[in-house]
Amino acid sequence: MKHFLKRLMKKQDPAFYKAKDLHLTPSLTTKDLLGLGIGMVVGTAIFTLPGIVAAAHTGPAVSLAFLFGAIGAGMAAFAYAETSSVLPFAGSAFSWVNVLFGEFFGWLTGWALLAEYFISVAFVASGWSAYMQGFLSSYGWKLPQSIAGGFNLKQGTYIDLLAVIAIIAVGFLLTKGTQIVSRIENAIVVIKVVVVLLFIVVGLTSIHPENYTPFLPAHRPNSSFGGWQGLLAGTAQVFIAYVGFDAIAANTAETKDPAKTMPRGLIGTLVLGTVLFFLVSTVLVGMFRYDLYANNAEPAAWALRRSGHYLTANLLSLVAIIGMFASLIGIHMASSRLIYSFGRDGLLPARLGKTDQHNLPKYALNLVTVAAVIVAGFLPFTFLSNLVSAGTLIAFIMVSLGIYALRKREGKDLPKPSFKMPLYPVLPAVSALFSAGIFIGLSNASKLLMLVWFIIGIIVYFVYGMHHSKLQN
Repeated sequence: MKHFLKRLMKKQDPAFYKAKDLHLTPSLTTKDLLGLGIGMVVGTAIFTLPGIVAAAHTGPAVSLAFLFGAIGAGMAAFAYAETSSVLPFAGSAFSWVNVLFGEFFGWLTGWALLAEYFISVAFVASGWSAYMQGFLSSYGWKLPQSIAGGFNLKQGTYIDLLAVIAIIAVGFLLTKGTQIVSRIENAIVVIKVVVVLLFIVVGLTSIHPENYTPFLPAHRPNSSFGGWQGLLAGTAQVFIAYVGFDAIAANTAETKDPAKTMPRGLIGTLVLGTVLFFLVSTVLVGMFRYDLYANNAEPAAWALRRSGHYLTANLLSLVAIIGMFASLIGIHMASSRLIYSFGRDGLLPARLGKTDQHNLPKYALNLVTVAAVIVAGFLPFTFLSNLVSAGTLIAFIMVSLGIYALRKREGKDLPKPSFKMPLYPVLPAVSALFSAGIFIGLSNASKLLMLVWFIIGIIVYFVYGMHHSKLQN
């Protein structure tokens, strides 16, 4: 038994990752990381979640949910910044926890992130589909009901065809190389931020102050609406907005001078993203009463149309359609790097850890594309939006706690960091507890599915991963 536990806790040598990741080409700069981060943070979530969360959980206080989420994500971002500057490897939290706590805990962290990434890709693609359908319907074009959404017999939908097309298109684009993709991403992000600012300015002219009253509605018994219970549930649901931090860190091995560049990209994304989320959600619930946004996957464009700003609404929809591709690119790329890391370590088939002649993880990318097509094609958008935060929260908890193990080794067998998490040793614990509190606020369905996913992951590890692990062998 002692030998078995020792085997599970065996830690990976950082030199192994450094040697293996030499196949990846460092090409990303601070600007590129900000493009990836803002592209994901100011993506599907900012165009879809404020209205849904306001109607289902928080009422007009939805901006507080984003603010609380930013506080939790901000503390975790500090932990990510320090860890990435010391351990600049592909796979982000999976690789870091492998080095700091051992392979088994690294696998569980990576496995949780894998679920998060698959669901996030599907969530973004479904949001893109909703906006595309809204845009087409404004011109009198409507898809047949059977191919207009995930499987739902009551609504008569069987597959979300547009979501499937979006995922395949992004998968193809990513085969063209990181540098080309980052240029496209940066251009899209600039346009998207400009239009988000335009929504804020135009929306301010249509605000009705009475829509902010009561700001935090009373709690409804036996529900997750209103009061602090609703605010916690809303914060848990909007946490998808901050999955971008781990997705940025997943590309550390392909970043120039990651010790300096990665902290700048992470913290810059946090600050810019939080400001935009707070402003958009505040304006949105001021334009119309919050309950009118229930189950509306394109609330910002809808609010503009209903206010008579048709030109701005169509512009917003068009930019959201283009801009969500930026989100899809970032998450798709990060998930393929995570799968690559599993293959690199031997925990999944070794082919997934190989790169092609362009130094891209081709097989991992293909697997992500196929899996995301299945999830996005058949699961409804509102169902996905309730599931997306669990994996990220688990990663945030592990990386925050990992700071304690990291500090003991910095300057010894690990390099000294260029950035340190402030208020040590208090802030790492507060960060972990904050993320744990938000995890508790997730829906029961989300926690149950994560438990089932963990059980599957443990089976995969003991049946395959442990016996093929490069570390164990």
